[in-house]
Amino acid sequence: MHYILVYHLATLGSLCSTAAPGRSPQGLGWPTRDADRGNESRPVAALPIMTTRDDLPSYSDLMYPTLRAVKALGGSARAREIADWVIEAEGFTENELEITYGREPDKAVLVDRLDWARSYSKLCGALDSPRRGLFILSSLGQELLDLDEETARDRLRDLDRQVRSTRQRTRAGTTRTQDGDVVVETADLEDEEQGEEWRAELLARLHELSPEGFEEFVIYVLKSYGIELERIGGAGDEGIDGIGRAPLSPVLSSRVAVQAKRYNPDGPAISRDVVALFQRDAAAVGAERAILVTLGRVSAPARKAATQTTPNVELIDGDRLVQLCRDQEIGIVISPRVDDGWFQRFK
Repeated sequence: MHYILVYHLATLGSLCSTAAPGRSPQGLGWPTRDADRGNESRPVAALPIMTTRDDLPSYSDLMYPTLRAVKALGGSARAREIADWVIEAEGFTENELEITYGREPDKAVLVDRLDWARSYSKLCGALDSPRRGLFILSSLGQELLDLDEETARDRLRDLDRQVRSTRQRTRAGTTRTQDGDVVVETADLEDEEQGEEWRAELLARLHELSPEGFEEFVIYVLKSYGIELERIGGAGDEGIDGIGRAPLSPVLSSRVAVQAKRYNPDGPAISRDVVALFQRDAAAVGAERAILVTLGRVSAPARKAATQTTPNVELIDGDRLVQLCRDQEIGIVISPRVDDGWFQRFK
């Protein structure tokens, strides 16, 4: 099916491509030599090393962490979960996540390369995707993870070159990827991405809403799923944007608190501290359950914290939010199309 957003998307403002401190040991200071005494003096403070787009790992360098992520997440994971895990495990900074492309200031370089890493891990056979957006570690992927890291990375680079060489020979129209070091057809980025532009467009449109408008939108979405809510956002809301009852059965319900975070979809993930603070505020108003909704990502520590203390917090990230909108056709129109491939069985 095709998905059509029911609004006119305004032009987004450009994001700043902010430099970040590098992770090079030089960033911690370097030793200097005393010319008079000829011996090494104490380390002195170094000038900050600015991270640029060229300093970020290439997509091929991110393939191994991508496989590790799927393994760590139980052998299967969704795209956003994989990206969150890699960002957390590799220790990428907020500034590194904010580096964007010059001609596409709304596209984060690191997030884009993580998408390519996932795509080529699938194309080379290290990941399988039985259904759109869900990835499973294949037998080849497990075989690679059983090797030492250096050997596994070398083999992934070889597989990547083979895939690109084969696809380049079989594709007539090619273009250069954002990395600038691979020539493939842009449409090859991943089957899951085909026809999915509406997701990013919807997230961008929601990010254009005012904080108050986003709170109202979240309350509307949750109400469409049967939760009875009253919006209480504004000054003095103590971190709670909505309060009400979530039905558990025809005779039971639970008091629920809601918080909406209009974070940049490509920005920093929701942290453990944000979840812990919300749990405290929700408990203060007598909530037995809590729902935190964001346009962005949720870090692994935050997900863990969400179930360690009561009230437990149901975390709805950007990917899940747009899926909830799609299921209720909120802000989008679903347009049917003919699946020509389905009829091939009747030849």
